[in-house]
Amino acid sequence: MELEEVNTENNVSTTKQFVLLGFSDFPGLQAFFSGVFTIVYLIILIGNSLIIMITRFDPALKKPMYFFLAHFSSMEICYVSVILPRVLFSIWTQDGTISLLHCATQMCFFLVLSTAESLLLAVMSYDRYVAICNPLHYSLLLNPKKCVQLVIGSWLSGMPIQIGQTCHIFALDFCSSHQIDHFFCDMPPIIRLACGDTSLHELSVYVVVILAGGIPFILIIVSYSKIISTILRLPKDKGPSKAFSTCFSHLLVVVLFYGSATITYLRPKSINSSTMERLLSLFYTVVTPMFNPLIYSLRNKEVIAALRKLFFGLERLMEMISPKYPQMYLPI
Repeated sequence: MELEEVNTENNVSTTKQFVLLGFSDFPGLQAFFSGVFTIVYLIILIGNSLIIMITRFDPALKKPMYFFLAHFSSMEICYVSVILPRVLFSIWTQDGTISLLHCATQMCFFLVLSTAESLLLAVMSYDRYVAICNPLHYSLLLNPKKCVQLVIGSWLSGMPIQIGQTCHIFALDFCSSHQIDHFFCDMPPIIRLACGDTSLHELSVYVVVILAGGIPFILIIVSYSKIISTILRLPKDKGPSKAFSTCFSHLLVVVLFYGSATITYLRPKSINSSTMERLLSLFYTVVTPMFNPLIYSLRNKEVIAALRKLFFGLERLMEMISPKYPQMYLPI
């Protein structure tokens, strides 16, 4: 099978397919990786699906905070599903081949969903800001219509810039190498395969990362600086620790998401390492989404109560639909 057509004059190839190397440099651990990634993927699907279910059906969670949380969980499922099934397929078939179109599609969805998560985290910090700093106007500022608009804006705002970024990267000419030293089609390893000077493309990556991640992060910092300022002014009998506890889960998710993404995309070239790049990418694409449902539920009494009601309801339902056989007695 031909993977590329080579222009001998310029030593440039029109690449038709790439090969994702993934974790092929650990041949003895492929079965281990397969088991771990399968379990992690199921945990992410089940954990985030439970969050979506309880926020949809429990009346106690019909609040803007949980409305945003449900959409964040939906994004997490989509985000991980762009990457992990392809990783598992490569491990199971021992074939990392991916067409240029599929690679571009994976990158585009990954970038769009990353931007959507970044924007929604900013929206969630605004929700906490209004709830703590302006509680009397909470229902007015975050009415159902406004919540829907903010969520739609988070889902859609990153699409034009990230689709343009993907087209810009895949318009490059690629050299004879078509092996991507990564487990999915991400921007840095793809750009490294390009011929000639890629400094302009690398600059565009930094600009897009700053726009898509930096601006929402600044909004989050501003929101939390006002939240902390308000909490510190609260009298002790008003429970400042209780007020801040509602923000702790979100703040922890923000630190995990932005911290790992910043190190991955904005670290200096001098400390560039494919192994480190894969580990960092694994952290914010797989590990963080796995822990997010736990982070949001373990410190939230309303979520814990809703989960208990859900499990109790499922248990009752199973008792109702399970066949009941009459007790059989053996003759003596």
